[in-house]
Amino acid sequence: MFSKNIFALLLIGVALVSCKNEEETPKVIYPEEKDNVDFQKIDSTEIKIADLPILLKGADYMLHPVGDVRVYSTGNSKYGSSKTKHVSYKVSNYSSPEITGYMSNVMFQHKDSLDLKPLTENKMQIQSITFLDEFALKTGKKLLIYSLVDKDTNRDGNYDSNDIKALYISNANGTNFTKLTPEFQELLDWNVVLENNRLYFRSIEDINKNGEFDSKDAINYYYIDLNDPKWELQSYSPLK
Repeated sequence: MFSKNIFALLLIGVALVSCKNEEETPKVIYPEEKDNVDFQKIDSTEIKIADLPILLKGADYMLHPVGDVRVYSTGNSKYGSSKTKHVSYKVSNYSSPEITGYMSNVMFQHKDSLDLKPLTENKMQIQSITFLDEFALKTGKKLLIYSLVDKDTNRDGNYDSNDIKALYISNANGTNFTKLTPEFQELLDWNVVLENNRLYFRSIEDINKNGEFDSKDAINYYYIDLNDPKWELQSYSPLK
């Protein structure tokens, strides 16, 4: 009888743990006041590494992606094979015209100079950097588009895919680094229409403020004129 009670308690414990693991953490925990979640500065004591420079085709500046050393395990001792730890010193992957990875910053360096300048002083997780190469060929203007996480919107202490993804733009030398997506709106996708020199994108807005993005929320449509030095955001509706 005693052993049966222990077994029942164990089953209840497993069920509670399973339910807890199934609970989804919201992407946004809104501040009590109207102030936005603050940007966090980069911790200068954290140890980072940088990839070798990438010279984007048609650009004059080299990019050094900066990130963390990654340690991961392979194998599964459950089935007899021992787990082995591997260390990766690679921060990013480059396939023209895009750099992807999990970058915390980017150092910019003119190809004929030794000077290096960081993209930002704020903590971020940069997931992709795209050079608008066709736009550069057409207009001579060289721009970069970034998909990234710039704030710990769910306040779990991490910058990752569980936070809101934002869209940024800058010049090819990293200057004029500008956020395009409105606060608390998550980037869905973007594209460039060369015929009118515009960058279009969609974002989703958590209109019921439940911290999740779902079918009950609003899809917003925006564009900017890439020739406009201020990159002023314009909203529109393709459904009207």
